[in-house]
Amino acid sequence: MTERVVIIGSGPAGWTSAIYTARASLEPLVIEGAITEENRQRGTLPLGQLTQTTEVENYPGFPAGNLVSFLDDSIDETRRRYMPPHAGEGISGPELMELLRQQATNFGTRIKTDDVVSVDISSHPFKLTTLDGSTLEALSVIVATGARANYLGLPSEDRFKNAGVSACAVCDGALPRFRDRPLVVVGGGDSAMEESTYLAKFASLVYVVHRRDALRASKIMAERVLENEKIQVKWNSTIDEILGTDADGVTSVRIRSTVDDTQTEELEASGYFAAIGHTPNTDFLDGQLQTGSDGYLTWTEPGRTMTSVEGVFAAGDVADNYYRQAITAAGSGCMAALDAERWLAAKGLE
Repeated sequence: MTERVVIIGSGPAGWTSAIYTARASLEPLVIEGAITEENRQRGTLPLGQLTQTTEVENYPGFPAGNLVSFLDDSIDETRRRYMPPHAGEGISGPELMELLRQQATNFGTRIKTDDVVSVDISSHPFKLTTLDGSTLEALSVIVATGARANYLGLPSEDRFKNAGVSACAVCDGALPRFRDRPLVVVGGGDSAMEESTYLAKFASLVYVVHRRDALRASKIMAERVLENEKIQVKWNSTIDEILGTDADGVTSVRIRSTVDDTQTEELEASGYFAAIGHTPNTDFLDGQLQTGSDGYLTWTEPGRTMTSVEGVFAAGDVADNYYRQAITAAGSGCMAALDAERWLAAKGLE
């Protein structure tokens, strides 16, 4: 059987693509990712990065309020029983993703819990090989595999994720635990400057920890940070360990001098933000699609989700190195679905 649409990835972009293609009677197949220890370590388990976010305040349609009865009524019982208890107000990342997944299946989306390990898009239909050894053929493909945040690899980063450790200031910076409290940002490029400037709106003080004596960021971004009275740069320093408790989450960050590694300093902080970039999840493509210099997939037509291979579309963070929000990912998922539907119709392949 040749699939009309295969969607690779299961974040907001993937499920939105599935909702729209399923409503168009294209019977999409979503390959949502495999549940493996490697994917857990990389942050690429099914349902995407939002499963690592406790509170979601900025996704339209989910204001603060108790959603327990709605979740009970909406999510399939076999999955609902394994979901963590509702936090009480608003919606959590895992809850939002489960609702998107359920909405897609309600319209007939089929799901394969596996990883795509290789593709052949040099001829049509396209061929996809999964981790379990299966081979699929597809008339169109939507790549929605996202991008994973880069961390330093410290055990304490993993321990306190969702408890003060984040890689997205815009997503999490306004949360109550970070307001009017000191925060730490690690990095020295434009991303770190953007994160720290944004966090300064909410924090009492922002420490920028940079391993060198000069920032790598563009001049205007660096000046913005250096002139901000609420931002203090810790030069020639690296993160030694993130400190805290299970009850309170992050309480401080210990840094170590790169000039004299016997010197350490403990910074009181309720949050730690890694701002050392993201890596798009494109390894399985083996360079077959055009990317920018940063590795993100390129849309070859402005405002459209077409890639460099006709019939292959890209949605969400795998093609977005700028916004990286759940709502923008979902929006581009809708765009990719409509682009795929119209392309198939134009080719007489619906």
